[in-house]
Amino acid sequence: MKNTVFTSFHEEAGARMVPFAGYNMPVEYKGINEEHIAVRESVGVFDVSHMGEFWVSGPSALKFLQYITSNDVSALWDGKVQYSCFPNGKGGIVDDLLVYRFSHDKYLLVVNAANIEKDWNWCVKNAELFGIVPGKDLINASDDIAQLAVQGPYALKAMQKLTTAPITSMEYYTFRIIEFAGIKDVIFSITGYTGAGGCEIYVRNEDGPKLWKAVFEAGKEYNIRPIGLGARDTLRLEMGFCLYGNDINDTTSPIEAGLGWITKFTDSKDFIDKALLLKQKEEGTTRRLKGFVMIDRGIPRQHYEVVDANGNLIGEVTSGTMSPMMKQGIGMAYLAKGYWKPGTEIFIRIRNKDLKAEVVNLPIYNKP
Repeated sequence: MKNTVFTSFHEEAGARMVPFAGYNMPVEYKGINEEHIAVRESVGVFDVSHMGEFWVSGPSALKFLQYITSNDVSALWDGKVQYSCFPNGKGGIVDDLLVYRFSHDKYLLVVNAANIEKDWNWCVKNAELFGIVPGKDLINASDDIAQLAVQGPYALKAMQKLTTAPITSMEYYTFRIIEFAGIKDVIFSITGYTGAGGCEIYVRNEDGPKLWKAVFEAGKEYNIRPIGLGARDTLRLEMGFCLYGNDINDTTSPIEAGLGWITKFTDSKDFIDKALLLKQKEEGTTRRLKGFVMIDRGIPRQHYEVVDANGNLIGEVTSGTMSPMMKQGIGMAYLAKGYWKPGTEIFIRIRNKDLKAEVVNLPIYNKP
C-alpha cells in the first residue's frame, strides 16, 4: 500500500484512512456531509496525489494523442486543458482523462489512480505505431508528482495570497506554470471535479509538505479544511460527473455515457473506434446514462435495478447517494430508450420495493 507525501497530515487531522487504488487514502475526517457542505459553501482541500501523470512529447505527440483519445487535441493551445477518454477498440472506454497542452509537441495526461498501470500499458502498446519511445517520449511521472485540489467558492481567493500570478481571473479548463507558495514551476490548473470552483496544484513530491502548510495557512480565514474521498464522490455525483468503474468502464461507450461532446468526428482526426462510435452517434444507442432524483424516500446505490411502473426492467443504477445539499436520493443510471426525457417517471428497486424517481438534466444539483 502506497502513501502520498500528505499521509502524515491526514493522520494528524484524524482522518479515517482506507485502501484506494493501491494507496492509503483519507475517506473522511469529520463526516462526509459536513465536508461536502464545507466545499459547497467555503473551501476544502483534497489530496489527489494518487492520480496518474504521463508526459508525452516529440514531433509525433499530437498524432499519437489524436489517435488514442476521443477528443480533438488539435483544438488545444498552450495552457489549455481538455477532458477526453481512451476508446478501447471494442466500443468501450479504457479510462477518462485530462490532456494538458504545454506546447505543440509536449503534453501531460492526467489519468485515474486505479487505472495507472492499465493506461500506461495501453499508451505503450499504441505508442510504437507513431515512433513514440517509452522512457523518452512517453514518461510515467505518477510517482514523482504530488497534487492538491483546492475546491470551493473561496478557493481561488485564498490561494491568490500565495502567488503574484493573477489566478482568480483564470478561465475554466486552463493552466499556468507559476511560482506558488515559494515553490517554482508549479502547474496550477482550473478544472475541478466538484462543481464548486477552485484549482489543482501540482508540485514535486519534495515540495508537498511545504505546499500543504502554505495552503492551509492561506485558507484559515475561510475555515479551510481537509476533505476525504467520500465527499469527493458525493460532490461529483451532484454535478453528474462520471466516475470510472461506476458510470463508465470497458463495456460502456462514450456515446452511451453522454460523452458525445468529447468524441469529435473531424476529417483530420482518425482515432480508435471512430467508425463504431460514429455509427452509434448517427443511429442512436439502446441505452443512455441519465441523472435522476428520488421522489419517494430512499437511497439508490450502484447496481440497483431500474424498472417502469409495471415492474419491467429498464436499466441499472451506476452511482447513487443521498445528496447533502438537496436532502434527496440522487443518482445516475443507464436507461433504455424511451426513458431519457427529463421528467420521465422511473422506479428504483430498493430492498424489494419499487420507489418512484424522476429523470433530470445534469447537473442534478443546481446551486440556488
